[in-house]
Order: sequence, then C-alpha cells, then structure tokens
Amino acid sequence: MTDPLRRSEHRCHGGVQGFYEHESVACAGPMRFSVFLPPAAVGGARAPAVYALAGLTCTEETFAIKAGALRGAAELGLALVTSDTSPRSARFPGDDASWDFGLGAAYYVDATEPPWSSAYRMESYVTEELPALVEARFPVASDRRGILGHSVGGHGALTLALRHSDRYRSVSAFAPMVAPTRVPWGVHAFSRLLGPDRTRWAEHDATELVTRRRFAGVIRIDQGTVDQFLASQLRPELFSAACAVSGQPLELRMREGYDHGYWFIQTFVEEHLRHHAAALL
Repeated sequence: MTDPLRRSEHRCHGGVQGFYEHESVACAGPMRFSVFLPPAAVGGARAPAVYALAGLTCTEETFAIKAGALRGAAELGLALVTSDTSPRSARFPGDDASWDFGLGAAYYVDATEPPWSSAYRMESYVTEELPALVEARFPVASDRRGILGHSVGGHGALTLALRHSDRYRSVSAFAPMVAPTRVPWGVHAFSRLLGPDRTRWAEHDATELVTRRRFAGVIRIDQGTVDQFLASQLRPELFSAACAVSGQPLELRMREGYDHGYWFIQTFVEEHLRHHAAALL
C-alpha cells in the first residue's frame, strides 16, 4: 500500500481538511478521496470516522465543501471521509451519456456485467479498500466506523450498512433512494451494472435487504417533504413499512418544506453527526 498523493490540505475549525488521490485496485485506476481530521486527531489521537457517500454527479469534494459538517465534526471529535462517486479514469461507451449513470453515478455496487465489472467496484472500494488505506495512513480508528449518505449515496449507506453490518456501528441518510429495484434510477443503473437477474438487484435494495437482515443500531433518515424526487425515486414509505415488519429500529423524520439539496443537509447534519457520535465515541 503506497502513500496517497496529497492534492491539498486546509486548516478548518482547528482540524485539517485534506484532499488526496491514490491508485485503486478495486476501481482499476486513480481514485480521489477526502479526509477531515478533528483537532484531537491532528494532535495524533485516533478518531472514529463517519464515511460520507454523496449522490449522483458529485465528487469527493461535494459533501466536504457543501454539507456544513466540519464544525460539528471538529467539536464532536469525528473524522469525516468522503470518496468519489465513480471511477473516472476507466472510460466505457455511454458512461457520460446521461447524468444518472456512469461517470459520477456508480451506485455503490460491484458491477457484474462487462465492461463495468472491470472498474465499477464501488462496494469493495468503500467497504474495504478506502477504509484500509485511510486507517493505515491517517489517525483514524479501525474499529469505530459510521456511514452516512445522501440520495443515491443514501442508498449506498443503507445497503452497505445492512450488507456489512460488522464494519459499521452507525448509519444515517438524507433523502435516500431506498427501493432501487422499483424506481427509474435504480432500474436504469442495475440493468446495466448487474444484468437482467432481478434477484441480484434485490441484494442491493435496502427495502428488500431489511426484510432479511437487521442493523444492530437505529437507522436514521431525514427526508424533505417538497423533495422533487420524493414520489418518483426515493419512496421512504416502502422502507419504513419493511422496517416495521422486520422489527428494524428506524427514525424517519419528514422535514416540512425542505427539498433535496444541500441547504436541507446543512440544516440537519449536526443532528446526524450526534447520532453517529453516540454510537462511535
């Protein structure tokens, strides 16, 4: 494992926000990520980390810059780790034909269909390769991880927490896509990344997964009531019903008047960080 390339580092709220690049095996080329270290970690103490997954079209910079989470993370003593949302160096026909698939939109699964399967292995990247790198090269604890996501990143956070519950102590999401097998974004992506077998799709659908697997802690979701994607792509009511049947503890908060964007996230991100801190600290 080689040291990552430092692209830039910035002092912020007594901690350090850094942006980095490394050669990824899972994604078959260079990948970018960011790490925010709270003041205690800058001093050398190992900090618990929340891994934050952004949504469609975003990069490793989006959550770090737009979510307004750094002050709260600094105060709570949490590291924040973000990744890019897809490989960028591996190029395939049609990977930039639409904003909701391909570059910036890899859906946090390990693709099984060619050509995507040669590089679009974001599940392995997020759950294995990136944490191993970060925890080896930064003062970040290897036994205290949470995962958070927004939109399709929320889909990633929920499914990865359910599929790898031994790796995460806490999970939360803003406006997540919870039933990709039943909405246009998911059908469009999964048919290409995972092939025609819908039983394979169900293994990456939070609403399907939670009927068979439970997360040890409470799942926290915030959803705006005027989100433009609420009825067509997100469908939180489906996940809520599945959790009720399976006995999965869920806190679903419908936020009146809020939409899908980062102003919504900025408003409630400190509550999410406190949710994670309660499990990680």
